[in-house]
Amino acid sequence: MNASAPSRRLFLAAAGTAFSGFASSLAAAPSEEGRWQTIRGRFAFPEDKVPMNAANLCPSPTVVAERVAELTHDIDVDCSFQNREKFKQQLEDSRAAVAKHLGVSADEVALVRNTSESNNTINNGMSLKSGDEVVLWEQNHPTNNVAWEVRAKRFGLRVTKVKTPAKPNSIDDLIGPFEKALSDKTRVLALTHASNVSGVRLPARELAEIAHRRGIHVHLDGAQSWGALNVKLREIGCDSYSASGHKWFVGPKEVGLLYVRKERIPSIWPNIVAPGWGTGPETGLVGARKFESLGQRDDAALTAVGTTADFHGMVGLAAIEKRVFELASQLKAGLKDAGARLVTPEQAEFSAGVCIMEVPAENRQRVLDGLYRDHGIAGSTSGGLRLCPHFYNTSEHVNRAIKGVKAMRNLWA
Repeated sequence: MNASAPSRRLFLAAAGTAFSGFASSLAAAPSEEGRWQTIRGRFAFPEDKVPMNAANLCPSPTVVAERVAELTHDIDVDCSFQNREKFKQQLEDSRAAVAKHLGVSADEVALVRNTSESNNTINNGMSLKSGDEVVLWEQNHPTNNVAWEVRAKRFGLRVTKVKTPAKPNSIDDLIGPFEKALSDKTRVLALTHASNVSGVRLPARELAEIAHRRGIHVHLDGAQSWGALNVKLREIGCDSYSASGHKWFVGPKEVGLLYVRKERIPSIWPNIVAPGWGTGPETGLVGARKFESLGQRDDAALTAVGTTADFHGMVGLAAIEKRVFELASQLKAGLKDAGARLVTPEQAEFSAGVCIMEVPAENRQRVLDGLYRDHGIAGSTSGGLRLCPHFYNTSEHVNRAIKGVKAMRNLWA
């Protein structure tokens, strides 16, 4: 009998108890705000170091962090093949949980390392030839933008970048420029769901419908939407979707996802072929699993992806999305009242959780440092001053961020 089996059973029982206690606490909350305070209490950060930079990195809830630590210790105690055999099923459990989270089948989901890897898998894996066109959004993340330019230079592809209005007044303002850019040569439309440098959110479903009428593959970078929005990929209709676990999903580090629609999987090549692929050019892996043949992985982190999905499920995906919009709206309204010039649209239909205000480039670091040092709010200087409240934040955190920005008016007004 494996000596570590009792400790694993005790750990799994403890994890179940932790979730049971969490559910009871949520049910007993005296108000909606009290419910969110309970959720905030499941994250370890102190009140003088409040994270508000979900576009870059999020804390994990303690139940996820503890699961990673416990299973990492389990491996260090016994790294035998016999002990690690259990992770095969736990990987599949995590895959199934993520697939349910996104409304797709488990065979369409690969658990990779991050959004960058996923974006590049699609970039390098599609069979394109010289003269084929790839249409991009100007505000794409570099791994969904510059990476295509690198491939274009290497293989003679044509890249067209689309610019959209900084302040859209209608969905048509965001759809029209893309519709005009598509041509008979376009083979790929690669988009970022919500921009990390402006906060603008694209109407992905409408753009996918337009592109599909022309037979164009639609790839969506969901780094700023997975875990923030109630993303249902069947409804969006994209052909592939990438995201990272360490951002809005509040999951373990260096685990990401790549979704590829079932019909598209056979035509996309993997970037990396490692042990586990098989012994020849034809893989024995089922579906999107062929994109996660990456060599030795962090089994503890991969398992904890499923724990994170369970945590989201207990809070409620629609509830999280609503909370993100509420806090972002509160933040934008407060910054605007303070006299700040917003880069991100005020309207929720054109944005998500990323909120950016204008700050002169030479003063951005001073504002960021002052906000952290004097007010305990951690943000970013991407695109200006970027603040991204998430469901672990409270209304008081947002008000404190607004107060801190007001206190440094001389640096941005």
